[in-house]
Amino acid sequence: MRAARLYLRCAGVAVRGQLSRRYNLLLMGFGQFSIAVSALAGVALLFSRFGSLAGYSFFEVLLCFGVTQTAFSLSEVVARGFDSFSQVLAHGEFDRMLVRPRGAMFQVLASRMELARLGRVAVGVACLASALAVLAPGWALGASANGQPGLLALRLATLAFMTAGGVAIFSGIFILGASLAFITTDSLEIVNILSDGGREMAQYPLTIYERAMRRFFTFVVPFGCVNYLPLEFVLGRPGSTPWSAFFPLAGFVFLAASTAVWNAGARRYVSTGS
Repeated sequence: MRAARLYLRCAGVAVRGQLSRRYNLLLMGFGQFSIAVSALAGVALLFSRFGSLAGYSFFEVLLCFGVTQTAFSLSEVVARGFDSFSQVLAHGEFDRMLVRPRGAMFQVLASRMELARLGRVAVGVACLASALAVLAPGWALGASANGQPGLLALRLATLAFMTAGGVAIFSGIFILGASLAFITTDSLEIVNILSDGGREMAQYPLTIYERAMRRFFTFVVPFGCVNYLPLEFVLGRPGSTPWSAFFPLAGFVFLAASTAVWNAGARRYVSTGS
């Protein structure tokens, strides 16, 4: 509880600092909003040309898109400090963190909060609302395509859990990138492949990709467990079960594994003494 209160105080300081430069915040927020809208336009153009994608309608893919955009953007709001951790090491600031009473991981987490990313969150939430406005009435009526009852409340809860699991995965990727900096003293481009590339990949149902990619993003970086498999249940696809609603737990397992890697790197960190 004390750590939570301290984090909220740090977040409050960050929010007040960014609000003091409102025009800068608005412009950056609009930039993030525009980036997300351009990605959405790409999805719309794809469906205007082909009509469906591997058996999924526009609004079904829009649901997947909204979950991914919202999860990625929220993780950038709260966990962006890990993305710039290599600079902390390069400037010798990590040594100062180690002598403070709070853990270094907590300090990195609380060091940076980017409110401008809320512009991208707004697009994700709007996509979710639009897709639900079209799809949810059908979920509330009787059985789904595989004979299961509507289970509207469970499906909505699953969507919320998918978003939380997505935040956990993307945050875990940022933490892994920071952990690699203990070895390389610089962030590696592979982290951007997993974060930005993972976001682009997870915006669409996993079935459109090759088997090797599906396996990697299910068993190694479990976007499939967080996004695709529970989405199948939410949409009432044949073969899906309500147990799929618990698959986003894999995102938190991935976050725990990333945290363990961070702790291992921090224990082996050797100061330059400068």
